[in-house]
Amino acid sequence: MKIVHVEKLIVAGRFAQSGEWRRIRAAVHIAIRSVEWPPGSGKFTIRPESGKKRGEGNGVKPIKLGLMAKLKNQGWVLEKALDLATAQRPGKLDAVLETPTGSIAIEWETGNVSSSHRALNKMALGLLKGKLAAAVLVVPTRKLYQYLTDRVGNWDELAPYLDLWKSIPCKKGLLEVVVVEHDGTSKAVRRIPKGTDGRATN
Repeated sequence: MKIVHVEKLIVAGRFAQSGEWRRIRAAVHIAIRSVEWPPGSGKFTIRPESGKKRGEGNGVKPIKLGLMAKLKNQGWVLEKALDLATAQRPGKLDAVLETPTGSIAIEWETGNVSSSHRALNKMALGLLKGKLAAAVLVVPTRKLYQYLTDRVGNWDELAPYLDLWKSIPCKKGLLEVVVVEHDGTSKAVRRIPKGTDGRATN
């Protein structure tokens, strides 16, 4: 899988400039780039079918599970709740790594663009409250999005709102969006199942 862009929304404090963060960030990027389809192929090739057509298009969760499996092997905890001491606890984070500096979170978007906004808001609030040291949201480009489940959150729909998160008065912490895309297309590869069947864990 290709990383085509990284948008830095919040970069504040010493940790943002530390070797520790550079190492963690590099490992995360390597894990994202190693997500593949079909499993064992060494690259990410998607069947070019429109997600808007009934009975066609590719699922999203099996792609996410490929990354989650790699992160778990590196010591990340999956599906961890974030306690913000608010009246209503936000949903669980996809993956969290505990470090001496604090918790680092990753969310891989599998819902619609509203879900992407909630994910960024949740992680930004975690930074503001000192519950997170860094957070990353992974979203597809529109080029990849067209082949996925219809209406999945994507970079192009998030982009108009970036200044909102960049204006958050956070004194320390990092918030990034990693934008991903397929390596290629082929009608010879099978469709990525919708749901959690056919998990892409390699």
